[in-house]
Amino acid sequence: MDLKAAKTLLLRQRIEVPSWGFANSGTRFGTFAQDGAARTLEEKLDDAATVHRLTGITPTVALHIPWDGSPDSDWDGVARYAAERGVAIGSINPNVFQDQCYKFGSFGNPDASVRQRAVQAHLDCCAIAEATGSDTISLWYADGTNYPGQDDFRARKHRFEACLAEVYAALPAGARMLLEYKFFEPAFYHTDLPDWGTSLLMCSKLGERAQVLVDTGHHPQGCNIEHIVATLLDEKRLGGFHFNARKYADDDLTVGSIDPYETFLIFTELVKAGLDPDEELRTATGRVAYMFDQSHNLKHKIEATLQSALFVQQTYAKALLVDYKALRVAQDSCDLLQAEEILRAAFNADVRALCAEVRSELGAEADPIAAYRASGLKEQAARERVARHGEAVVGSGYQ
Repeated sequence: MDLKAAKTLLLRQRIEVPSWGFANSGTRFGTFAQDGAARTLEEKLDDAATVHRLTGITPTVALHIPWDGSPDSDWDGVARYAAERGVAIGSINPNVFQDQCYKFGSFGNPDASVRQRAVQAHLDCCAIAEATGSDTISLWYADGTNYPGQDDFRARKHRFEACLAEVYAALPAGARMLLEYKFFEPAFYHTDLPDWGTSLLMCSKLGERAQVLVDTGHHPQGCNIEHIVATLLDEKRLGGFHFNARKYADDDLTVGSIDPYETFLIFTELVKAGLDPDEELRTATGRVAYMFDQSHNLKHKIEATLQSALFVQQTYAKALLVDYKALRVAQDSCDLLQAEEILRAAFNADVRALCAEVRSELGAEADPIAAYRASGLKEQAARERVARHGEAVVGSGYQ
């Protein structure tokens, strides 16, 4: 693809930031708080707006319920507040993994009353999505077991199918359900939705508006994620991504910090599908949602999000520069070395100037991180938020 065509597509690129990425968070061992971290939904939206203003490519903010509010919150007001700051509400993520009643699961729980409570939490999120203009409900479950014999596998599968069907039926008009998977943790003996195949099976039973969400940190070591992406694209069932990075397990590190080539290869599959002669495939690929799901425990929240946005923008640019016609010729002739060299040429391309030019045309900053550091906004936010809330308190475990 030539630079002009690549630039046109880069100008359309959008990626969603998570509200929880701007708040204090930690590991199961402890939380290292930052005085400038957001502690209200309004502050999270303020920080998200700063990132979008600097990058030009992050116009929506994912919400986590109840971390960001309750069913009784003023969601019309939240949507207005976001719009006033130049962003919009993105995916709505129900939390059914931290309350004590979910000790033995949510949709997989043997207790019907717990399952109904979890379903109601999802129905509340459907209502929140409708009130805020969101068209996506993003689902992840910590459900599973830790000991052999703890529960019946097939019975849990049937419970999940029934609960998901109830939620699917309540989706707002035009909205879709993205179903995430994770191969282990916190359930270590078995997880109810452990892989893309199980998630795809559930989605296939629900309907066309149920699609698979790929979290790049939710796979075993050595797993070929780009192959999973290609398969889901071919089935028109890839709904979206949660981008992050991991060295050992679900580390939630900033995307690209561990294996940038893997992210590049994922994007090459997406670009190829977007160029395919099959119009249905191109349309499905165009609906794929791109989101971050990261835990900025040590890096500054806004700076880490800026760094992630810039990396994804540059990686997409590199994938656009691959000579896919030449790649196909090399593949068809089984010229392994040439095929790899074609990929490497694009991966090694310096696209920083191209991406800076795109950001400038979007009215954003040529160098977002430098602009943010020079603006004084980091220090200002810390002063104002300490004055408003007091010093951030270091806690234990996830916050």
